[in-house]
Amino acid sequence: MRKGFLVAAPLLVLVFSLVSVAQDSTAPHAIILHAARLLDVKTGKMLTPAEILIQGDRIAQVGTSVKHPAGGEVIDLGDRTLMPGLIDAHIHLFLHPGAEDLQTVQESVPERTITATLAAREDLMAGFTAERDMGTEGAGSADSAVRDAIDAGRIPGPRLRVSGNAVNILGGHEDAIGYNPAQHVLPNADYANSAEELIAVIRQQLKEGADFTKIYETGRDTIKGGRLSTPYQYTEPQLEAAVNEAARSGKHIAVHATGEPGTLYAAQAGVVSIDHADQLGDETMRLMKAKGIFAVPTFTIFEYFADHAATPQQAAHQRQMIELKVQEFKKQIAAGVPIAVGSDVGPFPHGTQAREFVLMVKYGMSPLAVLQADLVNGAKLLGWDGQIGSLEPEYLADVIAVTGDPLQDVSVLQNVSFVMKGGVVFKK
Repeated sequence: MRKGFLVAAPLLVLVFSLVSVAQDSTAPHAIILHAARLLDVKTGKMLTPAEILIQGDRIAQVGTSVKHPAGGEVIDLGDRTLMPGLIDAHIHLFLHPGAEDLQTVQESVPERTITATLAAREDLMAGFTAERDMGTEGAGSADSAVRDAIDAGRIPGPRLRVSGNAVNILGGHEDAIGYNPAQHVLPNADYANSAEELIAVIRQQLKEGADFTKIYETGRDTIKGGRLSTPYQYTEPQLEAAVNEAARSGKHIAVHATGEPGTLYAAQAGVVSIDHADQLGDETMRLMKAKGIFAVPTFTIFEYFADHAATPQQAAHQRQMIELKVQEFKKQIAAGVPIAVGSDVGPFPHGTQAREFVLMVKYGMSPLAVLQADLVNGAKLLGWDGQIGSLEPEYLADVIAVTGDPLQDVSVLQNVSFVMKGGVVFKK
């Protein structure tokens, strides 16, 4: 018996050695990123010089010098700043510049899905490694297919949180108003005219793969006597019913809401974000701060519409809206309202939305505060807190590089020269 053991022992050593070799051969490919600087977005400190060790899709080590495993690939990015991948909390992959209503009428869902896949690639190459799609504008749950294809590695694009169609009342903000009623032109949103209908629509959207629900709470907007005027679409109890139904499945409600009283109803109901947030009353801001409800300003879309208006009158209206937004934005900053960064890209060209950072600095935030709003708050808003938005061990390896120092000149984010998502290099 002992003789058999002595014979078997070398064989066991050989087997374990082969298993060890097999495990080593399948170990994640190590990548070391080296650059002149690395931004710690949470503290605002700059690490100089900087290295990141990446194993598989995760960050393993960060420092001025990190371990260099045998066989690891070193990518020297020279005089550049390493940062977490950017986040856009308000996008529309299924839209492109042009008449939004007519895109739904003239373009098929398959055509628009192709448009969305191309837009996703443009956003990723611009450094946006995570995004929240705030409605397909009539393409239903097609965004779930785009998200799933990205997750499976079949097409390039950011990590996505998707909502399918937004939800709207009959004759509301995104209904097909102005067309011949006999043509029965479909709206860009799903109808819900009561709390019961809201619940039914939310259940259907979640069944089709939505990560959250977007509701139109206000619109359409007008300016009267120098003040914003916008009708609300749902009462506070109706929105609360929607919030409770979404929460039952661990989901959230985000609202398009530009002004009072709709913004107040949304804050009272406990939505996760109020997007556009052109006008927030004192009580609304107090509730948003207390509940951690994010305001997503979306300045870039207003600037684009002003610069590309069809008539001088429309341009003047948009510029007046921007003036009102800026005044309110400064109040929101002073009140401590949580802010996340979203551009509303789609009606303007995908891949250009880093303009939002420039405008938020222009209108009152410091570069660091904007980056923290984007990366720290954005990660929380998208439900990836502790996974993205910072360059730390165990975080997903979503890394970009820019020339220059974004804390001194935030416009450098408009020219991202290196993009990695989940440990895969997409732009170098």
